Amino acid sequence: MTDIQGPDADPESFLRIDGVTKRFGDVVAVNAISLDIAKGEIFALLGSSGCGKSTLLRMLAGFEAPSAGHVFLAGEDITDLPPYERPINMMFQSYALFPHLNVFDNIAFGLRRDGMERGACAQRVAEMLELVQLSPYARRKPHQLSGGQQQRVALARSLAKRPKLLLLDEPLAALDKQLRERTQVELVNILRTVGVTCVMVTHDQEEAMTMADRIAVMREGRFVQLGSPMEIYEHPTSRFVADFVGNVNLFTGRLVLDEADHCQIDCGDVLFHISHGVSGAEGMEFCVALRPEKIALRAGTHPQQHNTVQGVVAGRSYMGSYTAYVVELPSGQRIRATLSNAHRHADPLENGAVVTASWSANAPVAIVD
Repeated sequence: MTDIQGPDADPESFLRIDGVTKRFGDVVAVNAISLDIAKGEIFALLGSSGCGKSTLLRMLAGFEAPSAGHVFLAGEDITDLPPYERPINMMFQSYALFPHLNVFDNIAFGLRRDGMERGACAQRVAEMLELVQLSPYARRKPHQLSGGQQQRVALARSLAKRPKLLLLDEPLAALDKQLRERTQVELVNILRTVGVTCVMVTHDQEEAMTMADRIAVMREGRFVQLGSPMEIYEHPTSRFVADFVGNVNLFTGRLVLDEADHCQIDCGDVLFHISHGVSGAEGMEFCVALRPEKIALRAGTHPQQHNTVQGVVAGRSYMGSYTAYVVELPSGQRIRATLSNAHRHADPLENGAVVTASWSANAPVAIVD
């Protein structure tokens, strides 16, 4: 598995992670990770449980000490600083609000502990309440708020001390789907307004793609791909990333043609004509990734050529804005296709119907894995 590192040392890097490793006995939780994050950037660590993302976040916060490597923030080596000396705040999944304190006092708690003058403290809290649009709720207790409101109180408390770096650990996991989607946009708008640099941990691909400027996909303590949400989704560099981020159809085949601007890969059921070269030897095995929304379905049989295959509808699910189809190919492999429900009274393709699936040459991605 390839270890994708961050770029070479960037003089304008705000947060620099340099060769950071964390071992727990014989287990390597984080393996020699290097990364540069710009000031004001929202960066997501994305991966499944146990991949090392939370351990890396805890090392940034100072709750865990690296076994090797260094962490620099605004040019200062903070590797050995305890958490309370770092200009960093961390917002936990549980929000960790004090149930006996009202909203105002929850936000003011850290400021008072730092000895901020009473008037300045009240002004800062008022600014935070206005920022998260909770000024009318200042005297309420946490249990009198909705989940989304509690999340905004926790964010206001995290931002009140004006940290140089904000760490978010699964910040929206406790919210239901509809509220989570709405809160993602609100949270990004608040972070942009403040201009704080942010590193967030999530296992939710949609959350990472909605909120982050860049994403690092982690596996077994390493970065397996690093890039913008569009790069990660549209140009996965491994079978793992293609399968982990979003829905995908994966085919295995052999290279039959490789030119600078296109290649052809024979996957048995279908001959893929792909609009990018792969620099491989004829007969070399490749994985082809094809997203369901890139596929067009037509009822009946149509002339077969490259990027076309016939099959039978083996299942369908109406999802409101789109319908998801499962199509069984001649080999028995099943693929997923999603068709937008642009018309209210469109006739769906019935189970058992013979269909032709097709896609453009720039839809699939060839991966050496």
